[in-house]
Amino acid sequence: MNIHALLLVLVTLVWGTTFPLLKSAAQHISGLEISAARFWVAALCMTPFAFRLKWAAWRDGALLGGMALISYISQAVGLQYISSNRSAFLTSLNVLFVPFMAWLLGGKLTLKVVLASALACFGIGLMSWDGGSNWLGDGSTLIAALSYAAYVLMLSRMIKNHQPRSLAATQIIMMAIIGTIILPFEGSAQLISLPERLMPVLLIILFLGAIATAGMLFLQAIGQQHVSATKTALIFSLEPVFAAVFSWLWLGEQLSLRAALGGGIVVIAVVLSEW
Repeated sequence: MNIHALLLVLVTLVWGTTFPLLKSAAQHISGLEISAARFWVAALCMTPFAFRLKWAAWRDGALLGGMALISYISQAVGLQYISSNRSAFLTSLNVLFVPFMAWLLGGKLTLKVVLASALACFGIGLMSWDGGSNWLGDGSTLIAALSYAAYVLMLSRMIKNHQPRSLAATQIIMMAIIGTIILPFEGSAQLISLPERLMPVLLIILFLGAIATAGMLFLQAIGQQHVSATKTALIFSLEPVFAAVFSWLWLGEQLSLRAALGGGIVVIAVVLSEW
């Protein structure tokens, strides 16, 4: 596994911590408020890299930012109704969505990719399928998976024309702008009380914004310069494994023998894809 693939593994590890953190933050502020707040922090971190950029970088950043924002908000909303483990499983279905969407767009669909993707999803199902279905939570999280699959494909194509830090900066700033525009839909009473409700989760928001969003989107852009979209999706299937471990450590959610077996199968699927 090359250095760029290892960068994507690091991104996956950090994102695995966000599931229990989002679950904790959702007890105080809504999914939309979490998303807007983390993007404000991320935008502040990336603003120095956004000066004197060409129109093409802002255009592509807006497209990527809008698609990523749909995924982030949908995932955060879903976590208000379902467990972290279930959210991780449903989100991970993008590992199947990416190769088939790429195929529909004219890409190649190899047997190895299909088998590795299916094996990864099977492992994730063993690991984190715990029942507790909720139509709103499940539906919102599936939208997150679909939109993120589209984001991965778009990034693989667009990153060839931009510097990673430029594209990361523009998409994050656009996400913050769009998030701010739609935030008033929460209602004026909610916005007035937001600063007070934000204080108990301020450290979580700072981590989500500076590290999990700004830092990891920058590293993802670097990694995807040299790793295909389908392999990126397979590497990202490790996210539920990390999410399950951190949810067990921080939230006390169950981590059974079946979950451990499923996690092992996911790791095998990723290794096979790199064989």
